[in-house]
Parts: sequence; structure tokens; C-alpha cells
Amino acid sequence: MTASLTNVEVDYRGRGRVLGPVDLAIGEGEIIALVGPSGCGKSTAMRLLAGLEQPTRGVVQREARRGETSLVFQAATLAPWMSAAANVALPLELSGVDRHTARARASEALARVGLAGVDASRPAQLSGGMAMRVSLARALVTRPRLLLLDEPFAALDEITRRTLADDVLTLWAELKPAILFVTHNVEEAVYMASRVVVMTAGPGVIAGEVAIDAPLPRPAGFRVTEPFRAAAETVSALLAKGMERAA
Repeated sequence: MTASLTNVEVDYRGRGRVLGPVDLAIGEGEIIALVGPSGCGKSTAMRLLAGLEQPTRGVVQREARRGETSLVFQAATLAPWMSAAANVALPLELSGVDRHTARARASEALARVGLAGVDASRPAQLSGGMAMRVSLARALVTRPRLLLLDEPFAALDEITRRTLADDVLTLWAELKPAILFVTHNVEEAVYMASRVVVMTAGPGVIAGEVAIDAPLPRPAGFRVTEPFRAAAETVSALLAKGMERAA
């Protein structure tokens, strides 16, 4: 088991409970999509697993050691004064890797996400999709055991979203990290995950989960198959049921 939440609850001052109780386990090399309405606690759950927040009650277990968990946010969060290669190399340099080695590994990571040759480019010179690829390269350069993706494609156009979804799955097949992917998009969740976990309206609890019985990475044309459509409908039905709590 790479990470887990056991009977976890989170309370915020002035808001009361925002999450839980929640039980969630992420197995080694597993891809889980977490979907739910706005304010249900999806990002809170992710911050708990990243070690950025502590639960009010319950237990968070993270087997990944320091540097073995990477987090990608919705915004690219790149340092604008640094080149693409310098941004990607930063977590390596902060962990003590010498500059020359870190930059070489950053260049390799950029090539792996389809950005060979942009090492010297600044974030302002990159498109939104390219900036997100740089963020993915930075997250993967440490070869994490646990990769946390918090709606990383939300601000991108549909074609770029689909391309990056395939890219992430290709990278997963090469590196095999466990992945927790937060999204509002049901079809994106079904396409990317082996298991989709659906949360209710806040304070979020788990309404149910749907296993996606199809190979990863996805075969060509998977989005138009009956298993894909059936899984998407099942997830949508769970979402609708979960939102009844807010009605």
C-alpha cells in the first residue's frame, strides 16, 4: 500500500467539517480518480496525502519517503524567472543533487514529456499545455512513488486535455507511480483511472466507486466503446446521488 486515509475527518475553523469520515487506500502503481462536486473535500484529501495538511481525526499513512511524493496543481506554478530546465531541476537541487546532474536529468524529463529543446525557455514563452508539461516533468524528475494530480488539465482546451491524458498514461506505463487524480470531469476520470472514487457534497464522504475494466494505457477509440460509456453513466449516477445531500 502506497498511501491511505483511515476514518479521516477534517474540520476548519468557522466552517466546521469539510471532509469525512473517509477511508481511501491507494495501492502501489494504481491509478485512482477522485470526483465530486465543488467543496466536497477532494483537494483537502489530496493535501492530506501530500503531507501538506493534518487530519482533525483519523490516520493518514504515507509509505513514500521524503521526495517520493510529487504534486501537480491546476496552475503550472512555475517560477517565471527560471528556465524550463531550471524549474524541472529545482526539486533535485533542493534535495542535494549537484547542479550539473540535476540539469541533465531535467533535460531528460522534459524530453520524456515531449518538450525536447525547450530547456532554455521561460514560462512566459510557453503555451498553457507546454507549461503543464513542464510541471509534469518537474513532478516526475524525482521518480516519485506517489503522484498527486489536482485538476491539472482544468484550464486547458479539450484537445490539449486529451493529449495530456494520454501522455500521463504513457509516462505511468514507463515509471509506474501510484496516481491520485482529482477532476470534475467524469469522462476524464473514467479514461485515466483503473478505479473512480465518487464523493458526496461537502462535508464529503465516499458515495461509491467504479472499477474500470479496460487496459491502461487506453486503446485507441476507447472513449466510444460501450464499457467506457457504461462506466461514465455509472459514475454520473453516483455523483447525482451524492449531490442529493446538498439539496
